[in-house]
Amino acid sequence: MILSFTPQNFPDYQLIDSGNFWKLERFGTFITIRPEPQAVWDPAERMYEWEKQAHVKFVPKSSSSGDWQKLKTMPDQWNIAYHVPGQKIAHKIQFRLGLTSFKHVGIFPEQAVNWDYIAQSVHQLKMDKPKFLNLFAYTGGASLAAKAAGADTSHLDSIKQVVTWAKENMELSKLDNIRWIVEDALKFVKREVKRGNKYHGIILDPPAFGHGPDGEKWKLEDNINEMMKNVLQLLDEQKHFLILNAYSLGFSSLILENLVKENFKPQNLEIGELYLKDSFDKNLPLGAFARFKKF
Repeated sequence: MILSFTPQNFPDYQLIDSGNFWKLERFGTFITIRPEPQAVWDPAERMYEWEKQAHVKFVPKSSSSGDWQKLKTMPDQWNIAYHVPGQKIAHKIQFRLGLTSFKHVGIFPEQAVNWDYIAQSVHQLKMDKPKFLNLFAYTGGASLAAKAAGADTSHLDSIKQVVTWAKENMELSKLDNIRWIVEDALKFVKREVKRGNKYHGIILDPPAFGHGPDGEKWKLEDNINEMMKNVLQLLDEQKHFLILNAYSLGFSSLILENLVKENFKPQNLEIGELYLKDSFDKNLPLGAFARFKKF
């Protein structure tokens, strides 16, 4: 089954326009202009019209870094919120955003549909503190959603500063007791297999390229198959759910489907694309996913 998703209930975020390899977005009360390699079409409005609206524009200096040009007064850091659905009432998780030199601001808003899926799955497990593992966890949206839903949550990223940022988001969200791990994801998973540890839920959102804290190299197409074979051994045999997400140009959801089917043979596999719809009805693709659950 092929599915596509865009967040439906995220008032603090809006994709206003996209095109010409750029995107115009609102995060809370502030509007940003950032590069977007998948926006190959024409924008609905011209750049000078975007700049009238925007508070800040990212100016690339290289393929991986750049500076922010402030067009209006705004802080370098600010907060936004997302309401994760709950059994009785939604839990508000909060994020501290910031203008980084890598064009990111500290959140991938298209991932909100995965946060919803995690929270709903944790509730459906109907057990006290199911164990949840977030690999390549960034600033922790999935970790916060799992914790808010009642999971015993472990958060892993290879960059210490990013894990510190995620911890700050936990505190803003009035949550606690997330397990923080700064380590290479593949090394950690292999060790967890040897320890015999099991999890009821796992999400992986690996980058195309990356490095561990000790210089370990990660390349998506070279390492993802080995990773999935190890993750298979970490899932609880009776009850579990898994999300595999990948944002890499040319990395099809069919690749993820094959990886999951080969290793897990799930009965209710869903695959497709995450996307954001702009105000002019253009859909911006932002990652392929595969997900399934067994309860």
